[in-house]
Parts: sequence; structure tokens; C-alpha cells
Amino acid sequence: MSREDADGATPLRVDVLRGNATPEELAAVIAVVTESYVSEASTAVAEDRPASGWMVSARGLREPLRRDVDWGRFRG
Repeated sequence: MSREDADGATPLRVDVLRGNATPEELAAVIAVVTESYVSEASTAVAEDRPASGWMVSARGLREPLRRDVDWGRFRG
């Protein structure tokens, strides 16, 4: 189970592998990455699923049978 902030967001973890990053440099990296993520997420659109042959040829439900109307020449 993941930890979440009060806002419901998962806390960000940044690992500096080389060098000594200052808090200002880390804040700049986080700001740039966040802005890039927000702009990409706002323009992202899921593609529509391709319709299967079954869905293309499917017809709607038929109307219920009318039991009050006799069919054919026969009356019983």
C-alpha cells in the first residue's frame, strides 16, 4: 500500500545519484518536470477503441411480440 499526502497525492521521491544538488536546484527540476507533466497530461487524449465486426453489424433489440394479434389465417 502506498503512502499518500493529505491531498491524496503520492509523495515525490528524488534520488541524486551524482554530485551535490542544492535545494534550489532540486526545486527547479521539480518545477520543470511538473510543468511538463501537466502540459502533457492536459493534451493527452485516449484513442477510441476500434469497433469490432460484431458491434458494427449488431442491430437493436426487436419489439416484443404482440400476443393480441392473430398471425396467418389460423385462429385457434
